[in-house]
Amino acid sequence: MSNGFAQLQARFLRLRSNKLFEGFVISVIVLSALVVGAKTYDNVSRFEHILAVLDAAVTLFFLVEIAIRMAAEPRFRDFFKSGWNIFDLVIVLASIIPIDSSETVLIARLLRVFRALRLVSMIPELRVLLNALVVSIPRMGYVALLMFIIFYIYAAVGSFIFEGVDDFLWGNISLAMLTLFRIATFEDWTDVMYDTMELYPYSWIYYVTFIFLTAFIFLNMMIGIVLEVMQSESEKFKAENGEDPAQEQQALQQELARMREQLNRMEALLQEQSKKA
Repeated sequence: MSNGFAQLQARFLRLRSNKLFEGFVISVIVLSALVVGAKTYDNVSRFEHILAVLDAAVTLFFLVEIAIRMAAEPRFRDFFKSGWNIFDLVIVLASIIPIDSSETVLIARLLRVFRALRLVSMIPELRVLLNALVVSIPRMGYVALLMFIIFYIYAAVGSFIFEGVDDFLWGNISLAMLTLFRIATFEDWTDVMYDTMELYPYSWIYYVTFIFLTAFIFLNMMIGIVLEVMQSESEKFKAENGEDPAQEQQALQQELARMREQLNRMEALLQEQSKKA
C-alpha cells in the first residue's frame, strides 16, 4: 500500500514539475481572468450560461491542481511552508463561494478577480519582482518620509505666498500639497507657475527647486533602492535554483581539475608502455 502511494506521489511530483502542465495552468489562469472580464459587458447576457460553465470548469481545475500539488509533497505539512502555496490555496478555496446568492455575489466576483494574481505564484520571474517590491517598501519609507517633509515645507510656503493668486490651489496647506502633487507629476504645472509669475516674477525658482528635489533626486533614490533590492533578490533566486555564477565557476574548476588528473594518469600509462616497448 505504501509502495503504491509512493509511486502515485512520484507521478504527481513529475506532473507538477512538468513544463507543459505549468504552461497549461498558466493558460487556465489567463482564461479565468478573461471570463471575469467578459462578465463586465452588458451584451454578453446570451453567453451567460457558457461563461457560468467555464467558471465552474476553471474552479474545478484549480481544485484538482492544488490537490495534485499537495499530494506531490513528501509530507503534507511541507505544502504550507511556502507562502505562495498558502496564497494559491486561499485563492482557490475562495473561488468555491457560490456566485448565485445575491448576498455573496459581489464578494464572489471580487475574489474571482484575484485569480489573476496566481500568475505571480506560477511564474518565478514575477515572484522575484514582487519579493523585491515587498522588501524595498520599508527602505523606501524613509525616502517617502523625507519627501513628505519637503512637500509640507513647500506647501506651507506656497500657501503663505500664493494664497492671493488662486485660493482654490493655495487656500490652505492641504490644498497646497495637492497642488504640489500635481506639479510633481507634471500635470499642467506650467499653468500654475505662469499664474503666480504674473504677481511674483521670480516664483519660478520655487517650482524649479521643488521639481528638482522631488522628480530628480527623490525619485532616483527610490529607483536606486528598487534596483538594488531586485539585484539582491535575483541573486538569491539563482542561488536557490543552483544558478549561482560563483558556484558554477567552482564546479567548472573542479571538473577541470578532475580532467587534468585523468590526463596525467593517461600520460603516465603511455610513458610506462613506451618504456616497456
